[in-house]
Order: sequence, then C-alpha cells, then structure tokens
Amino acid sequence: MTEIPNRQVCLASRPVGIPQAQHFELRDGFAPQVQPGQVRVRNIYLSVEPAMRGWVNAVGNYSEPVPLGAVMRALAAGVVQESRAPALPVGSFVTGMLGWQEQAVVAADQVERVTVDSEIPLSCHLGILGINGVTAHYGLLQIGAPRAGETVVVSTAAGGVGSCVGQLARLKGCRTVGITGGDTKRRLCLDAFGFDAAVDYKSPDFAEQLRAACPQGVDVYFDNTAGAISDQVMEHLRPGARIVVCGTASVANWDPAPAGPRIERKLLVNRARMQGFVILDHPEYCAQARVELMRWVRDGQLRYLEDVLEGIEQAPDAIAGLYRGENLGKRLIRIGDLSH
Repeated sequence: MTEIPNRQVCLASRPVGIPQAQHFELRDGFAPQVQPGQVRVRNIYLSVEPAMRGWVNAVGNYSEPVPLGAVMRALAAGVVQESRAPALPVGSFVTGMLGWQEQAVVAADQVERVTVDSEIPLSCHLGILGINGVTAHYGLLQIGAPRAGETVVVSTAAGGVGSCVGQLARLKGCRTVGITGGDTKRRLCLDAFGFDAAVDYKSPDFAEQLRAACPQGVDVYFDNTAGAISDQVMEHLRPGARIVVCGTASVANWDPAPAGPRIERKLLVNRARMQGFVILDHPEYCAQARVELMRWVRDGQLRYLEDVLEGIEQAPDAIAGLYRGENLGKRLIRIGDLSH
C-alpha cells in the first residue's frame, strides 16, 4: 500500500506564556493506515486560536497540555480522501480537532460534515460558522442576555469572536462599543462590523474615549482580554450588568497571577453578574447556533474577515502573531485547495 506523506507541526519545547516559533518544529512523516470506522482527511485550512496558548503551557486549564513531541492540537477543515466509515464518503468536507498537519486519520465520529457552496466557503466553518461564531452566540445570548436599547461593550472587537459579538448585539437592538488596538482596527470595527463606537486601548486617552463612548454606562461586557483594559470597563457598570468572561488575551502569564484592582465591590453595588465559559463544554449548543449564524451570513447581516497565512511553514509563529496583533479578522493557515 502506498504511504501518504504527512508534514506535521509538533510541540518541541514547553513555553512559559505565549508560545513562539522556536517552541515548534516541522516534521515529515507518513499518515497511519485507515482502520474500520476511520477516515483520512486532507487538511485545507488550519485554525489559529488565542486559546492555543493555554493548550501548550505546563499548567493545565480546561484541557490537558499538549504533550511534548505531539502534533499541535488544533481545529482544521479539510476533505475526506479515504474512508472506512459509510456515513462519510470520499469527497466529504469536514471539520474537527484534526491538528496542525497535512493528513489526519481520525474516527468518523470525531469530525463534522459541513456544507460548502458559493456563499459558504470551507474556511467559514472554522470562524464565523465554527468555534468563533458559536462562542460569540453562546456567550452573548445565553450569558450576556442583551436587551434592546442596552449598551454592549466588546474587547478585541475586530477579532473573530469580538466582531461577531458586536454584530449579534446590533441584531438584538443594542448599542455596541468595540475596544481594539490601533486606528486600523478601530476603523474596521466601525466600517466593516457596524459598531456604534470604537475606542483604541493603546491610546493615551483610552479611559476618556471609553467614558465618552458609554455615556449611559455598560449593561453587557464581553471580555476577551482581562487585565487593564477590563479594569477600565468595570468603572462604567450599570446596575444589573452582565460580564461575560471569554478570554484573557492581555495577560501574558498567570503563574504567578498578576495583581490588579479589586472588583468585588463594583459587582456588589451594581448587582452585577460575572461568568466565565468555555464553548467546548456545550457541544449540544453548536447545531442550533449554526442555524441562525448561517442564515444571517447568507442574508448579509453577519459579516466576517479572514486573515489567511499561506503554507504550513507559517504555523510555528502564527500564535505569537495573534498576540502581536498582526491579524485582521480570523487567523487561518491555508495548506491546500478544495480539489478532491
């Protein structure tokens, strides 16, 4: 039987904080043989998530750290090239936790078959219709519970999750305020994603910008950053505010945990609620969220932007690039084409 070449990106050393290119290595090998109930997927797009920082650090959080020497854990989208599972014939487009590699051999129940057409490209299923869109949908609508007329503030508002949160809040009749870094991303929030206001946390007058953008205070804060950015938002909570903790991107290292202002009094006085979540805990929610997200994408009510790197060689530095703020929209790595 012909062996199938398989290039992989593996974790070479354990980072402290944000993983850099030197923590990974490219390896050339071969894909394992497909067993009954399995499929071989040729990956086309590899996903890059801020959460990957936590997946490779020594201190586990909601998942065990990626073992040294192992293929980097990652969502990916591709096409089935070989199948021993009747429900997934050759040519099926799928997504799943397929790893940073060219070929993935997995059980059929570990991937999801997805629709690809002229309006819904495969890449969407890793972003606006994938983990980013579902995260935004669940976090905002189930935890944030926005009501028409309320003010919703979103940090990392130009990113894959934040840009979707802002648009969903607008669809629910809310006033939306985006927090992002730099004027290019600030304009993107306003012009591409329809935020009512956008402020630059890198600006020396960030506190004043935020105050001016939230004259009535903040009803819902979708927090992707933690740290000093969120400290400023806490100054504007309205009674009954809901704080949705989705990420902590601005904090490079949690061992030891950084000190900061105490917010308990603000939560108490404002009768505010603060709740964290991990979307991987809610697999049953994905299907219902995607139905709405896909309808809004097809109707043109939900826009998205992708930052696509070319070639698997770009993967080792891709996470660090996220934290340097290089991406405009959802970061992906394209390593193939759609041909079957």
